[in-house]
Amino acid sequence: MAYKNIRELMTLLEERGELKRIQYGADPYLEITEIADRVVKAGGPALLFENPKHAQFPLLINTFGSRERMALALGVGDSPDATRRAIQNISREYLKLIEQSGGLSLFDKVKMLPQLKTLADALPRTVGKAPCQEVVMDDPSFDPFPILTCWPEDGGPYITLPMVFTRDTATGALNCGMYRMQVYDSKTSGMHWQIHKDGARHHRQRQARCEPIPVAVALGGDPAVMFSSICPLPPDVNEMILAGLIRKKPVRMVKCKTNDLEVPAESEIVFEGYVDPDELRREGPFGDHTGYYSLADNYPVFHLTAVTHRRDAIYPATIVGRPPMEDCFMGEAVEQLFLPLMQKMLPEIEDAHMPFAGVFHNLMFLSIRKQYPGHARKVMNGIWGMGQAMTTKVIVVLDAGANLRDYGEVAWRTLNNIDPERDTQFILGPVDTLDHASRLVNYGSKVGIDATRKWPEEGFEREWPEELVMRPDIQKRVDDVWEDLNLL
Repeated sequence: MAYKNIRELMTLLEERGELKRIQYGADPYLEITEIADRVVKAGGPALLFENPKHAQFPLLINTFGSRERMALALGVGDSPDATRRAIQNISREYLKLIEQSGGLSLFDKVKMLPQLKTLADALPRTVGKAPCQEVVMDDPSFDPFPILTCWPEDGGPYITLPMVFTRDTATGALNCGMYRMQVYDSKTSGMHWQIHKDGARHHRQRQARCEPIPVAVALGGDPAVMFSSICPLPPDVNEMILAGLIRKKPVRMVKCKTNDLEVPAESEIVFEGYVDPDELRREGPFGDHTGYYSLADNYPVFHLTAVTHRRDAIYPATIVGRPPMEDCFMGEAVEQLFLPLMQKMLPEIEDAHMPFAGVFHNLMFLSIRKQYPGHARKVMNGIWGMGQAMTTKVIVVLDAGANLRDYGEVAWRTLNNIDPERDTQFILGPVDTLDHASRLVNYGSKVGIDATRKWPEEGFEREWPEELVMRPDIQKRVDDVWEDLNLL
């Protein structure tokens, strides 16, 4: 189903007992984090703080903090398996449409009209009036909003769920990414554009031209839009098209008041401004999704030029920290969206999974249909050459059929299948900016582990043993009397 905005999802969550309203005036300084952290780790509901201290707007948090709420937010599935399949199908449809809509003859396009209509129906639409511009603040300021200071050693309060819009100067393509923003004062904030992200690439473009970078920051809106902003899509691929495919309706966009960017019309709040390409300021520390503080460093500065919002705006936020957190469930959905893209490049991949404890960039499990000697190593190198996956610190490759979400099985198969010296491969290259253990910022080592069954062609001359599996006739005989035995 397509939600018009985050409010429609909130209504559904409240009807299902998945949202709790809090009248208590909780403090955005640390206290809301402590409450939300306890709730998400206990599998609790989304929280609407109606009267946060020192703020004029209510705060919504933990909206996506369970598999069930993530499925509801995207309108897909009613179980983890159904959700995975639905998200993968959306990704495959997206890839197919993007590929087939270009480079076709007129005859081919006529044959493809139904598919092209699906793509056309997903393209964003520009409107003249929008709920997110019902109020234009006379004196633009961050001050009225319940911006969270999440952890005791944080460098300051942070906007934690922003959809940051910038434009590629070469192609004109609009990009949306989610980058934390440390608020320095009422009109400036940091812009955490990590070096490998599209925002940083746009920053470098403008530095070369000595031009200020127009930026628009939207908060809230349709949950499919919020989700799409965190997806690692190829450069210059519009996240709003993906959102349109997920919601099966186009995203309505509106032009900003002080620059030429567009933002989702159903957003709750919009911060407009610019980044001076040559201005840097100390940003951090920040209690991050690794469970550690990411270190302070110099980052670009966002200058506020306008604030617009709904009359009864809700400020959406999240917190990150030691898993499990709300971002884990969002990242799990991204994992399934990314799988068909990996399979497009490496069709031998059967499944992929990144455990919560691996904080996304630290650990990836893969299962492959092995076809030749060294195949697992070829797949490792392929992943390290693929977009944001290049920063994956540890890759474990298993044979097809392994249940990657059963960590006991993964450990059992891996530890039984490897000779540590023979089956590990180390490389040097880009690592995640948040990897505090790497030898240098953004540069360090990564390791791949070939946990597949070894072949004689790989130098394994001994007999490989068979797994323990009971005979099917005995299994059926016990199945027939199992309930009568009443053993469990």
